[in-house]
Amino acid sequence: MADRPYTVLSCAISLDGYLDDASGRRLILSNEADLDRVDAVRADSDAILVGAGTVRADNPRLLVRSERRRLCRVAEGKPASPTKVTLTRHTNRLDAEAAFFADDGTDKLVYCSSATTKATRARLGSAAVVVDAGAEPGMRAVSEDLAGRGVGRLLVEGGQTVHTQFLRAGLADELHVVVAPLFVGDSRAHRVVGDGPLPWNRDHRAELADVRRIGDVVLLRYALTTRFAREARDVLAEVVS
Repeated sequence: MADRPYTVLSCAISLDGYLDDASGRRLILSNEADLDRVDAVRADSDAILVGAGTVRADNPRLLVRSERRRLCRVAEGKPASPTKVTLTRHTNRLDAEAAFFADDGTDKLVYCSSATTKATRARLGSAAVVVDAGAEPGMRAVSEDLAGRGVGRLLVEGGQTVHTQFLRAGLADELHVVVAPLFVGDSRAHRVVGDGPLPWNRDHRAELADVRRIGDVVLLRYALTTRFAREARDVLAEVVS
């Protein structure tokens, strides 16, 4: 088994590079056809990871929506939807009543610092398995633990902090960026990544593996490691309109 899962980072952005706006209301950047594509990528994954901020802000369910895809997963001996994963450094940042923790038949994993493990377990109860990720939880330790739990393919759906950490640590094998035909125009909103050095910069450009028009949005698919050529899958062909 690999020491970490094959990891796909997925996001949708505005024309000026934002993941959302600053209104406090969820901004849907993808269209229905692209959301169906994302559903196919989810169905092809063993786990889906989002940050605690995304759990709070978007209240996502993170389930495979298509009944056909759910049935296919079950027929393969898998749960209908992938394991849901999040991480937090604060005991009061997660609500056991959030859609993420719903009793929907999926496994849930919450990674947290050693200092907050006990309190997080008390807060969430039986809603999730809480994992002590050490004094300073890092994405490499989380990835390695997921691999040890049998996760071979990991889909990361954000937000900004999580994407930044995966990219800086060189843990992302593939990046999907969907560009929506609108501007946000508000610097208070979150971009794809935060400030700071990243492996892909003016001296090291990422490899563009594919470009596809999906209705009024465009999918840019980047190969970030050599694992892409061996393990990347084209799930767009599986999308049912």
